[in-house]
Amino acid sequence: MNRQELVQQIKKKKSFLCIGLDSDVTKMPKGISSDANGIFEFNKQIIEATHDLCVAYKPNMAFYESLGSQGWVALEKTMKYLNENHPDIFTIADAKRGDIGNTSKLYARAFFEQMNFDSITVAPYMGSDSVKPFLESYNNKWVILLALTSNPGGRDFQIYTGDILDNLVPRTALYKKVIEVSKDWGNTNNMMYVVGATRGQMIEQVRRIIPDHFLLVPGVGAQGGSLQDVAKYGMNKDCGLLVNASRSIIYASNGEDFAAAARNEALSMQKEMEHILKNSAAIQ
Repeated sequence: MNRQELVQQIKKKKSFLCIGLDSDVTKMPKGISSDANGIFEFNKQIIEATHDLCVAYKPNMAFYESLGSQGWVALEKTMKYLNENHPDIFTIADAKRGDIGNTSKLYARAFFEQMNFDSITVAPYMGSDSVKPFLESYNNKWVILLALTSNPGGRDFQIYTGDILDNLVPRTALYKKVIEVSKDWGNTNNMMYVVGATRGQMIEQVRRIIPDHFLLVPGVGAQGGSLQDVAKYGMNKDCGLLVNASRSIIYASNGEDFAAAARNEALSMQKEMEHILKNSAAIQ
């Protein structure tokens, strides 16, 4: 999916919602088996209940890899189902990969060719040669680079500006340095950045560096981030946001009504997003 197609989906659905398919085998609702087959059935019902309200789905690889080969089968079946039945949905492999040269090329082949994801989250710590293989040879595929995450431990390194004795000039927070350096590895048509909703006004600082890139924003919902703040500080002329919610939607109920409950939660977020879009200059 290219940028124009993604923007068109946001316009059509009046939504910039991404739903995280963090499908935990230990949390399957009543009526769904606690195995890999159950994960696929759970995903399928969540997708059918919410696909008209969101523009993206983001399976987190840990929930599938933890089940070994059967987990990968469940993921493959989920992606096949999405690509065949809802090809207008943007798909994100939340894999947080990143390694040198040939290893990254093989990760790219796994997720872009074998699994047919539209995008993958990538860790930038090893630098440009660990990221560029994901950007080469693939049209309409995206790297989503970790920049400013929503977890409390993100502060350990991401906002570090150097000790006095480090003699760093200028004294720039590490997350800003990551964005400033990496923005030239790709462009606004093949790179996004992860920026956590719980960072509030820091999103505004991110926008000063990359005004036109899309941002994948986790942390709204169960983690307590504010959708209004995200839109206030992060929205651009194309909306430029994919706001992710996982647990608050897919685990809204652990009963047989889980899919209906998920739809209600997704609908509530979509309506708030529709109001935000209507009252902004974005994608008018």
